[in-house]
Amino acid sequence: MEKAPGGTSVGVDDPYDHVKRCDFVTSEGKCRWAREHGHHDPEFANTRSADDFRCPAAIAPDDTDADAEPEWDWADCPHFRSRNHDRECVRCGLEERRMAHSDEQPLLEEHHLSYREGGDELSHEITVFLCRWCHAKIHQSWARLDDDVNPDPEAIAQREQRRSKEQSELGFESAADRYDDS
Repeated sequence: MEKAPGGTSVGVDDPYDHVKRCDFVTSEGKCRWAREHGHHDPEFANTRSADDFRCPAAIAPDDTDADAEPEWDWADCPHFRSRNHDRECVRCGLEERRMAHSDEQPLLEEHHLSYREGGDELSHEITVFLCRWCHAKIHQSWARLDDDVNPDPEAIAQREQRRSKEQSELGFESAADRYDDS
């Protein structure tokens, strides 16, 4: 199982199994990183530019064959990034509830799945959201991302507390009711 720099588990054997696509790939299969950040790696950007910015991990070189496999795996791209933007725990399904102008600890935390061998640096940024209860279980035990679990009772209680506050803020009280002198 993959390990974080502190030696704790990240809850997966292969982080790329949890990737749908790179954040820099457009819907047409073009590499947005090479266009927007190419000055950081001109050789990579020039190669992608010569190939009309085609992402070799997203689409095959000859797009006439719909069944052709891409030349690269996601892990082969030096500038790959995949961050989950769904605001729910990928392990138990708990949804985030954030209150505006509140300093309460969030219910969800970003969890990194990939680190360089023997270092604190990330190899590729691959992240998912976990509720803080699942996040602790992943790092402090043998829990895995793909475990079939329900939200922790304390997590549900926290979420419902926030939901109640949200509902009370949406309540309407007319000025006549608020300032009734009788």
